[in-house]
Amino acid sequence: MAQRRTPWGERARYWFDSTLARGASALVGWMALLCLAVVVPASALVVWTDPDAPKALPDRLVQVWLLTGQTLRLGGTTGTPLRVTMSVLLALVALLYVSTLVGLITTALTERLTALRRGRSTVLEQGHVVVLGWSEQVFTVVSELVAANANQRRAAVAVLADRDKTAMEEALGTKVGPLGRTRLICRSGPTTDPAVLTLASPATAGVVLVLPRDEPDADAEVVKTLLALRAALAGVKNPPPVVAAVRDDRYRLAAGLAAGPEGVVLESDTVTARLIVQAARGPGLSLVHQELLDFAGDEFYLVREASLAGRPFGDVLLSYPTSSVVGLVRGGAPLLNPPPQTTVAEDDALIVISRDDDTAWPGECGQWVEKAAMASGPATPARPERVLLLGWNRRAPLMVDQLRRRARPGSVVDVVADGGEGTARQVGDSDAPDGAGLTLTLHQGDVTRPETLRRLDVRSYDSVIVVGEDRAPGRPPDDPDNRTLVTLLLLRQLEELSGRELPVVTELVDDRNRALAPLGPGADVIISGKLIGLLMAQISQNRHLAAVFEELFSADGTGIRLRPAGDYVLPGCETAFATVVAAARGRGECAIGYRSHDDAATSPGYGVRVNPPKAERRRWAAGDEVIVVGTDDRAAGTG
Repeated sequence: MAQRRTPWGERARYWFDSTLARGASALVGWMALLCLAVVVPASALVVWTDPDAPKALPDRLVQVWLLTGQTLRLGGTTGTPLRVTMSVLLALVALLYVSTLVGLITTALTERLTALRRGRSTVLEQGHVVVLGWSEQVFTVVSELVAANANQRRAAVAVLADRDKTAMEEALGTKVGPLGRTRLICRSGPTTDPAVLTLASPATAGVVLVLPRDEPDADAEVVKTLLALRAALAGVKNPPPVVAAVRDDRYRLAAGLAAGPEGVVLESDTVTARLIVQAARGPGLSLVHQELLDFAGDEFYLVREASLAGRPFGDVLLSYPTSSVVGLVRGGAPLLNPPPQTTVAEDDALIVISRDDDTAWPGECGQWVEKAAMASGPATPARPERVLLLGWNRRAPLMVDQLRRRARPGSVVDVVADGGEGTARQVGDSDAPDGAGLTLTLHQGDVTRPETLRRLDVRSYDSVIVVGEDRAPGRPPDDPDNRTLVTLLLLRQLEELSGRELPVVTELVDDRNRALAPLGPGADVIISGKLIGLLMAQISQNRHLAAVFEELFSADGTGIRLRPAGDYVLPGCETAFATVVAAARGRGECAIGYRSHDDAATSPGYGVRVNPPKAERRRWAAGDEVIVVGTDDRAAGTG
């Protein structure tokens, strides 16, 4: 078979590529030839078209040389060959020096800009907040820290994660929005390397937050990060407090040991499960938690007031016109809703809910109390509950435990999941004692199929909890929300057919999907990552609040409840909120707000008002609810 002849053009291109592959010298040679091939003919054309050019050919060639030398910065000196050669040599030396200098400067600037882009320079700040790790919680944490620092002149937040610095800045800038007076600094590198941690200057920070990733090995990485942080802070006289979060209770002890005695470690799954169950047993509580946890409204503060020392706690409840007192901190331990006769000691700190730390000022409120408006009858009795849990994930067993612990006699809990024997075993295995007469049943079925829900008498349940599956590896972060939205759509259809609106508590992963959820205004939606982010931001500002939130969100004991307003004031009566506080004091509770039934669908807070002024007067309707800090329903004997 005849051999195909290579076209001339291909051989020329191959030869050209081969010469370029020899290195910089070949490239310089080609550049010189290219410049001469362009400059010399162009210079000749300029000289030959010049009417004032010399007539003689040698003189014209001299003009061409002068013009070529000026263009290429070769001097263009004329004379003997030696003189011309030396001038060209000097011009080449000058050109080489200038080019090398420009190249060195450009390389240095490029390397510096690349280093800055990679986030490898050390942060030089004092009292800043260091955030280690990257997850969906980082946006909530940073935005809340920006809100908390709104009244500070100099504040900084340093985020260190194993991601591109520019990508982090763009993501935070998009989701967080304007930063106000807060400086946001991003650094790139693994958080498990003590040498890298020094880039964020944790030794001079005011607090360090460690965020868990939404991955199976996230908790182990949190523990390793805490160990690296301890190594980076070795020798520091006053290390900053540390706030970290783990998903699994099995890692909490190890994380606590790594964080040190001053560290705070949160169990994100446990806290989320508790708040979901609380919202299921008290529709609207998620709105109260949101109000108390973010920095946009009223928050918890610890204040000391010497003038109240020696007075009973019951008197202190009506001693702050614009703040709500809910307990004491004595010896470092919180006492939420202590008995009214408890005497306030000099070294006690008051736990108050207030707009800011400088708005909690004392003042007598007894003049606004109207005893004639107080309800005198017995409290609304507790009744059995019927709760429906749709879906299953790693937090679902914790929810079942919470429902068991808080079950009222005769209550029913039905679980619908498509998990087979593994789910059945998780439902049945629990260390929590069953409530008296509690009926717990597992129904097999896919909650995204209409026939599964139609088999249930949805109208008979007092509340419905909808949770999504755990995110599978490699799937998008908000993937579990897809099935949740489908289930909510089916529930909405059943609501329309039955004519009864169900109190639905929904767990979502991505806050952006809240707008897509077919839920009514003011519905209870728990964004797990956002919830933990809010909690970490609050504790970062005052780590003593960690024990307060632990007590409020505990399975047993004192917590936030919603009670019928008719248990405190006469329906249809117009009176000040101080009257409600006094009535709640008589029942051993601390009133901190209310939820208006008439304003639930129209007001910005869906009818929820936390920490209203004691002098605020309103007409109390039969459907209104009072927000109190008190004991569990079974212990209190109220509904």
